[in-house]
Amino acid sequence: MIRRLLRSPLVIGALVLGLIAVGTGLYWFQPWKLWVDETVNESLPTPTAAAERQPEQPAGTPAASPDAGTPSPPPGPRTVADGELITHEHATSGTVKVVELADGSRVLRLEGLETSNGPDLKVWITDAPVKPGKAGWHVFDDGKYENLGDLKGNRGDQNYPLPDDLDLDTYTSVSIWCERFGVSFGAAELAATQA
Repeated sequence: MIRRLLRSPLVIGALVLGLIAVGTGLYWFQPWKLWVDETVNESLPTPTAAAERQPEQPAGTPAASPDAGTPSPPPGPRTVADGELITHEHATSGTVKVVELADGSRVLRLEGLETSNGPDLKVWITDAPVKPGKAGWHVFDDGKYENLGDLKGNRGDQNYPLPDDLDLDTYTSVSIWCERFGVSFGAAELAATQA
C-alpha cells in the first residue's frame, strides 16, 4: 500500500514541490545565520604614502632652507559626524562615525557594532530621519540613500569608504539595511561634531 502510494504521480509531485519549498525557504531566510556571528575588527585606515607626501614645489621656487623649519605633518584623522545606533527590527547597538582622513578622504566607521546576522545586509547612508519604535519597516527606502556595500560582519569595528561628493548635510543617517526583506535592523542619526 505505501509502496503504491509512493509511486503515485500526485505524491511524487507533492514531495518534489515540498523539497523545492524547503530549498527556497532555506535560501531566502538563511536561518543558520541566527546562530553564526561574524566579527570584523578593522583599524582606522591610513592614507597611502603617496597621499602623505608634501606637494611638489613649482619650478623656480627656491627650496626651503634647513632653518625654515620642518614641514608640518599632515593632520590626523578627525571625526566630522557621529551617532549612536538604535534598535529597529533586531537588537542593534554601537557607534557610527564619519572620519576624515589626513588625505581628505572620508570613511563611515562602525565601532562596537552588535546586531543580528541576516541575509543580504547592507550599510546605507540616507537622508531619512531615524524613527525609533518603527521596527524598521518602510523607514529608509522612500528617500535618497547611498549603498556603501555589504555589512562585513554583525559584530566589531568596520570601515566603509564614502564617495568624495557625498553631502553630509543631505545624508544624515545610517541604517543596517536588510535588502532581502526591506527592513532596517538598526539605525543612527548623524550629528556634526564640534571642530
